[in-house]
Amino acid sequence: MIARWWQAAVIYQIYPRSFQDTNGDGIGDLAGIAQRLDYLADLGMDTIWISPIYPSPMADFGYDVADYCNVDPRFGTLADFDDLLAQIHARGLKLVLDFVPNHSSDHHPWFVESRSSRDHPRRDWYIWRDPAPDGGPPNNWISDFGGSAWEWDEPTGQYYYHAFLKEQPDLNWRNPAVQLAMYEVIRFWFDRGVDGFRIDVLWHMVKAADFPDNPLNPAYRPEMGDMHRLLQLHSTDQPEIHAIAAEMRAIADEYGTRGEGERVLIGEIYLPVDRLMSYYGGERRELHLPFNFQLIDAPWQAPALARLIADYEAALPPDGWPNWVLGNHDRPRIASKRGEAQSRIAAMLLLTLRGTPTLYYGDELGLSDVQIPPAQVQDPRELREPGLGLGRDPVRTPMPWEAGVNGEASVHGEASANAGFSTASPWLPLNADWPVRNVAVMAEDPASLLTLYRRLLTVRRAHPALAIGDFMLLDSEEDVLAYERRHGAQRLVVALNLSGQSQRLELPESPSDWRLLLSTSAESLVIENNVLLLRGDEGVILAA
Repeated sequence: MIARWWQAAVIYQIYPRSFQDTNGDGIGDLAGIAQRLDYLADLGMDTIWISPIYPSPMADFGYDVADYCNVDPRFGTLADFDDLLAQIHARGLKLVLDFVPNHSSDHHPWFVESRSSRDHPRRDWYIWRDPAPDGGPPNNWISDFGGSAWEWDEPTGQYYYHAFLKEQPDLNWRNPAVQLAMYEVIRFWFDRGVDGFRIDVLWHMVKAADFPDNPLNPAYRPEMGDMHRLLQLHSTDQPEIHAIAAEMRAIADEYGTRGEGERVLIGEIYLPVDRLMSYYGGERRELHLPFNFQLIDAPWQAPALARLIADYEAALPPDGWPNWVLGNHDRPRIASKRGEAQSRIAAMLLLTLRGTPTLYYGDELGLSDVQIPPAQVQDPRELREPGLGLGRDPVRTPMPWEAGVNGEASVHGEASANAGFSTASPWLPLNADWPVRNVAVMAEDPASLLTLYRRLLTVRRAHPALAIGDFMLLDSEEDVLAYERRHGAQRLVVALNLSGQSQRLELPESPSDWRLLLSTSAESLVIENNVLLLRGDEGVILAA
């Protein structure tokens, strides 16, 4: 096959508040991303996805948008954005922006007008309902951050709906005027040269027209969080969303047909695989990549992973392209869940499965979730439901770049307190092991996880079989996940030992000897009578 750029790409997610600060306020900015582009290019990235940078009161750190066509001063200006985009494209990279269409900030002029009067022309741009007969909320829907999803507005005598914080009122996507206004936002950024969008909570965007109660969740447990008391049957994943997704795709395709470069749409959708597949759209064409989050919560056992991969591949529609994710700004980091040794196996898995992988910043260093002291908690989800472990601050901490000021000890003989991230105190604490777990130190260590990622990305780029080749699972022992990748004359085997004990794998027959392309832990290969001997916690890529 001839791969389209987003099929062969590796995507790197940047949480901009935490990547690099250049103006000394303790918060990352666009100039900081520009400053670190060479790092990303040298690492082997193809595409950068930046979480929201729009003007915002920051009730939910940028996912409450007050202006969809500008840049928040904390991050810079539109001119800074244009400069960053030009520098990204000059390096042959692509840029994907976060798009937050389900809800705006309550400071957005649209909502201020909608809230001003029941008769205002923009009243129906948001979701307003009369109270229930008892005076309470219109139905039992729960915010994803806990508590009722309905907020009472005393001046106009109605409730408005918010799937997240009350400061994030949901837009009414059943209103054609809302659709047209948001499609113009997409065009605004495409006209500036953006290569695509990651669409936030796409499956939330349309609600059942008659707003019935959601059913109780029979599997609910208190530690799951309040939002899981109910099944979101009527508040998410409504059939009308597919026409909207198709219209967004048509806009993206329009730019490609004009010869301005193909644009990609990636959707955040937390749904079972069978429902996820409908967002590819079939003949109608919707998303290029409905995000596949299965690896994040999958049991870390070879048989379970093999079944998951096989079922996902089998479910894909004929033109559907797979994608894989190990972590993001909302979920625990892979190193915290799998440990240091298996983080290396996870890296090899992510970058050798068929499809487009997305890497979350800092995972290439093996950053773990950072314990946030109660007085420094920022995340509204943790503040609303403390003690359940649902807070997202631990995975959004600053990127550790250096062991000292500009990589050197300070005049006082002590390392910089901020790991090269900022000259000021960072908005969240750094990882406690930053003096040794940082880019500068790990880049010089041939055995580091960062070096492994670089080598993996180099091998992936040199062997198209790993990105776009055919995929076939191999029979293996209980603790080994193994598969073959083929493309043209290339024939590769990936074998991953998910245990700490040595394992054996009978290799496929080959007209030539298998040779080692890369190991997560060694430079030598042991094959006896066509049986590969894997060390504990070792993953290998072999070529025929």
